[in-house]
Amino acid sequence: MASNRLDLNLLHVFDTIYREGSLTRAARSLHLTQPAVSHSLARLRDHFDDPLFSRQGNRMVPTPLARRFVESMRPGLNQIHSAVNQFHAFDPASNRKTFALALRDVLESTFLPQLVTRLNDYPEIEINSQRIARRDMESLLAAGKLDFAVDVLLPISDQTANEQLRKDRLVVLARKGHRLAGEELTMENYLQERHILVSSRTEGPGIEDFELSRLGLQRQIRLRCQHFYAACQVVETSDLLLTMPEGYARQIAARSDTCILNPPEGLPDVDIHLYWHRAYEKEPALLWLRELFHAVAAERQAYAP
Repeated sequence: MASNRLDLNLLHVFDTIYREGSLTRAARSLHLTQPAVSHSLARLRDHFDDPLFSRQGNRMVPTPLARRFVESMRPGLNQIHSAVNQFHAFDPASNRKTFALALRDVLESTFLPQLVTRLNDYPEIEINSQRIARRDMESLLAAGKLDFAVDVLLPISDQTANEQLRKDRLVVLARKGHRLAGEELTMENYLQERHILVSSRTEGPGIEDFELSRLGLQRQIRLRCQHFYAACQVVETSDLLLTMPEGYARQIAARSDTCILNPPEGLPDVDIHLYWHRAYEKEPALLWLRELFHAVAAERQAYAP
């Protein structure tokens, strides 16, 4: 290692290359030329006497030393950024910013259209929506690789903040012509039918199953799959029922041969929460996006039947 002294600007370059996985994207994010970023990387390599990143295809992959360094460096760098950013306003009309969001597939379908519509006046704002394992949510928020996550209520540490955005009623989707279409769905005939469970996990109950188990009840799962869109297509060509959030169900029913049945008494609503790391909660850009999320959630609640 060349010296104990290191320019803080180089740490910012290192962190951006690590996050973007590309010198070109890092240069764009930093508003620098690619040669300038390459020169900074060369200085970092000389300082650490390590290549730090190796090219694999189109990506810059960090070395083991780089991975160890980012784990110890990033919390301090984040605190510096937060301390500086809270004194600067964020202008979405002129500031370039990419927000990283974690959304499940059903939330992408219900949140992104309204969110992107509200971003039409802000051409410099980009959204990167991704699906993550729930167990990784807090570490990704803490590392700055995610700005926000939107999900159901989850157990979290004191370092992660959250607030409820809205409630989503659960309804039942069935094909048009299903024997229960147009009838009142009771718990008895709900349990007599066969069902689809959508989950990213390979086993375990869904939200509705937790509530049923509290009542000493259990439904018949015929199909378990990963995505609601695929499940809706199966519903359209079978007699299987799908219990799902009402907002997405109405989108599907409006353009398919399916219909919505009111749920039997006893099924819960789903609480949708917004999550972020407390170290960043005063950053103007993130405060602005949180307000945008509130506006989208309020719009959806206002039009909910």
